[in-house]
This record gives sequence, structure tokens and C-alpha cells, in this order.
Amino acid sequence: MRLLIVDDEVIIRTGLASVIAWNELGIELLAPAASAEEALTRMAEERPHILMTDIRMTGKTGLELADEGLQLLPELEVIILSGYDDFAYAQQAIRQGVTDYLLKTSKPEEIIKTVLQAKQRITDRWAEKSREGRLLRENRQRLFEKWVIDGDVSTGPCPAFLKPGVVEFADVSLGGEQVYQQVFIIQAKGWSRSSAALLRFAVQNMLEDLLPGAIAHIQKKQIIGIVQLTANIKQELQYTLKAVLNHMEQLLKCSLRAAIGHPVCGEMHLHDSYKTASAAFQYLGLLQDKIWGIEQVSHRKGGKTLLTHEEETALGTLLLDNDPVVLTTWTQELVRELMMDPEVTPESFHACLQSAVIAGHRWLVRTMRAIGREEPARYEPWQPEPDADAADLRDMLFHHLYGLMHTYYSQMGQGQASHVQKAIAYIESGLAQDISLQQVAGQVHLHPGHLSELFKKETGITFGDFVTNMRIRRAMEMLAVSPAKVSEVAAISGYEDVKYFSRLFKKHTGKTPSEFREEAYSFKPSGS
Repeated sequence: MRLLIVDDEVIIRTGLASVIAWNELGIELLAPAASAEEALTRMAEERPHILMTDIRMTGKTGLELADEGLQLLPELEVIILSGYDDFAYAQQAIRQGVTDYLLKTSKPEEIIKTVLQAKQRITDRWAEKSREGRLLRENRQRLFEKWVIDGDVSTGPCPAFLKPGVVEFADVSLGGEQVYQQVFIIQAKGWSRSSAALLRFAVQNMLEDLLPGAIAHIQKKQIIGIVQLTANIKQELQYTLKAVLNHMEQLLKCSLRAAIGHPVCGEMHLHDSYKTASAAFQYLGLLQDKIWGIEQVSHRKGGKTLLTHEEETALGTLLLDNDPVVLTTWTQELVRELMMDPEVTPESFHACLQSAVIAGHRWLVRTMRAIGREEPARYEPWQPEPDADAADLRDMLFHHLYGLMHTYYSQMGQGQASHVQKAIAYIESGLAQDISLQQVAGQVHLHPGHLSELFKKETGITFGDFVTNMRIRRAMEMLAVSPAKVSEVAAISGYEDVKYFSRLFKKHTGKTPSEFREEAYSFKPSGS
């Protein structure tokens, strides 16, 4: 695809020609023209596809050049270069059929984006005009997905474009040696949401230009590539690909990361390489590397998947504090701890975050019941986006837990009753702690004596009796459903001395913990 730059200022036209590696974007740069008149004499023969012209020049203006150029080449894409003072002209240019305009002060990445958009419009028009070409492209995409992504190789011969050929890779000829193929998956970020598809289009094209024999395919938000290599250089793919990605990042002003699958011998096994690349790609949010292979993560057994009881208690306590800053710190520390684990996997990472969500939901249900308020009929499930990385998941977790905290406080109300309700919720959340009247009073910002009076007035029992009743109720619930030892139930309920716990339990229920458990189990349906 050919580009002609026209500007009567030599520093502008030579700067535009040299500051950007046009050939690496799939653009053939024609010799820049110094005037509209020169451009018009050359356009009939050189037939550029994209014209980038200054709006004001000695002789014919850029608008006149655009008008005559479009008459000569009706499908010409015209990009006007203007200064701040030429904005009115630029608006007129858009009305005359000019497709885009740029300020002369635009950064190289803005110029690249604009030219790539023009290139894509041209490519789309070509595809629309050529039914046969469009069908071939669609068929190529379908076959790539069928063979590489779906692994469906039983319904026909392998398409020629997927078969390894004789190419040059890293200055080494692959002819005469056993050729391997290896799938890699790239994430491209850094452009705006509206330009994300254009960025993937640019990366796809540049990959095929910069890696001889490579095939690139866009699948949703990923670029899937296949490269050919021999046994003696297959270990070098990671270094070669890193150099290519670094080069593209500098040119496109974006961020690229890639996961590499196992090398395979024979196109029948491309799906196996894709599966391992896809498995490696799942570690996108858990690794700091720009490029990594499946062999770097395949040995991992999985890290922590559940919050401990102490962590659940701490989460409940901080949710009661209604402090977004503290909640932010807690989610950051949880994610950092999980990522530091050398055995962490995407499955264990997601499971532990889900455990935090469930703990938050349990806290809300428990506290709402404890203060006698009706809990919301339904909670929105936590459904992170499939391509979210660790930072995204951390933020999503924070917002979900913050929503639970907000739900609680939006129903709390004000006044003396709310002080007692907050105290009850705090007791419920910190049941395993050594809870004292002074501690709870400090949490709700009241004098201990005043809180004690309010507590008796609102609940009909003393603070101490309320705490004991709540702890015994929690112990009864655990004994009825959990196989935990009586000593463990006592500790979780806030009693280190199991004998004291047993005496207190019998005083409140008329049964020892063991007797209570036996009776609870005897009422269970068979098989449960």
C-alpha cells in the first residue's frame, strides 16, 4: 500500500518520511513531493493509495490537491496536515471528502494510528470489492480456527498455509532439517478502547512481516501466531520473539506480552501447541515477564484457595469499619500474597479471590440477621471478565466487597438503635476474638457505660450475656454440621479452655457438646 507525503516545507516532509518506519507498517513510502503541482504530475503513474498533504502551500493548496486527486483516484484516502490556525480549513476539508486530518504537532503514534485507519479502510474496501478474496480470507480464518484452535483435523486435508515450508528464521535456513511449529498468544494493550481492534490488526500484520514464515490470526482480543523453527534454534524463539515485540512496542507505542506453547512436529499437532500456549497465557496476570513459555509454569501445583478463619474474621471487622482505604489495602495485600506464592496457578488464584467474595457475603448475611434487618433478596454474583489480569481482578474484588459494605451501611439508619446494631454486627464479625465491652464501645465511638445501658435497653439482656449467647449459638451451628473436634469448635467460638466451654455449653443447652452433636446427627436424613 503506497503513501505520498506532500509539503512545501522540507523539514516537515523529510521528518514525516524518516521519523516512522513505514515499511514495517506495510506501507510503501513514495518519494515526498514539494508541491501540489509535483504531486499531481506523479499521481497518475505512481497511484498512491494514501495522500498526506499540508493544507497551505505555495501554489495550489492542500484542499485543491485533495479535490483534484480524488477526481484522478476516486478511492484515494486523503489526510490533511494543518496548524492550529487552519482548523476552519480542516473542517471544510472533512466536508469535501477528506477522510482525516492531523495537526503538524501530532506525535508519531497519532500519525501511525491515522494512517493505519486509512489502510484498514482501504483493505476493507478491497475485501468488499473482491468477493473471491473475501471468501478466501474468511475460509483461511475458518480453517485456522478449525485446525489450530478447535483441533478438528478429521474432516479434510491440512490447508497449505498451515504446512511448514522452507523459510529463513534468525539467519538460519530451515531447508533440509526437521521443522517444528510453535504457537504463541499475544496480548496487545495501550491504545484506547475504540482503537484496540486497530492495534491488533497492526500487530498481526507486523508479525507476519518481521517473523519470516509466521502466521498470525486475531481471535477475539488475542493475536495467535505460529512460527516455524528447527531443533537447534527452537530454544531461541523466546529471545527472538522478545526482540520483535520490543521493536513493535517502540513503533506502535503500546504494550505487548506473549505466552508460548510446546513446539510440535507436524501440522496435525498444532492444536496441542495451541492448548499449551493457551494454558500458559492464563498466567498473564500472575507473572511479570514479557514473554514466558509453558515449561515455566506447567510444574505448579496450585497455591492457597481459601481464606483462613482468622482472615475471614479480619475481613468482617474491616467491612464494619466502612473505610474504603483500609479495604483497598486489604485487597492489595491479599493479591500480593497470592502472587508471591511460587506454586500459584490461575485456578487457585481465582478460587481464593472467590473465597473472599463468599466470606464477604457470609458476613453481610450474618450481620444483617444479627441486627434483625432483612437481608437483600439476592446478591449479584462476582463475575470477573475472562481477560482480566491480576490488577483488574484486585480492583474488581475491592468494588464487590465495597458494594457489600455499602449495602450494610445503607440499611443501618441513625440514632441510638444504630449504635447497638453496629456493636452487635461487630461482635458477630469478631466472634473468635477476646471481645470486651471497652473494645466494642471504642468501635462504635461510645463510652463503655453508655453502651452497656443502651445494650440492655435495646436487647433486654446484658452485653456479657449477649456475647455468650451468640458464641454458644455459633458453636451449636458448627457442631451440627462440622466434623471439627469439640476443642476446635470451642476455639473458633472464642473459648481457649475446652472444659469451661463444655460447662457453659451444657448450662445453656442442657447437653454437653458431644451429646448435642449426637442428637443433631440422629435427626439427619439417611445418606446426608
